[in-house]
Amino acid sequence: MEIVSVNLGERKEIDWKGKKVTTGIFKYTVDTPIFLDIEEVRKDVICDREHHGGVDQAVYAYSIKHYTYFKDLYPDLNWEMGMFGENLTMSDLEETKIHVGDVYKVGEVILEVTKPRQPCMKLGVRFNNMKVVKEFWNTTMSGVYFKVLQTGFVKKGDMFELVQSDESQPTIADIYTEKRKQKA
Repeated sequence: MEIVSVNLGERKEIDWKGKKVTTGIFKYTVDTPIFLDIEEVRKDVICDREHHGGVDQAVYAYSIKHYTYFKDLYPDLNWEMGMFGENLTMSDLEETKIHVGDVYKVGEVILEVTKPRQPCMKLGVRFNNMKVVKEFWNTTMSGVYFKVLQTGFVKKGDMFELVQSDESQPTIADIYTEKRKQKA
């Protein structure tokens, strides 16, 4: 897996159907390395600390391959890296093959897989259509949250090297599918 893009977001207040929404989901690509810290990506704004950031959700990664599915559903959007609120856009992140507890070395950093992302209404705000939340739930393309075991910089082009894996642990897709069943 290779990092295709590193992305940061700023605090953004928007009017969503008459209600003020503050979010950091509008990420943009940066050309410089980004620092992955213990509870967050430095210089990336997190507006909802209850549901984002923290030790088990310090970094969010999403696969560029998943973009195709959603581009077909939303062809008129201005598609950019970071569209799903991810810090790292990856070449080939496959949730059906990545297990909880897998450890990767990338750049100066060591990351541990923790959980899938559960979509919230802010994804709908980003897409300007709440239907995307349900469409996101109805796939296994959740993206992956990571815990930072060793802090440091990563950049576009850095490769993820699998250091440790325990295939007896559930995959990210398994956990995501179970959460979806619980929500139903």
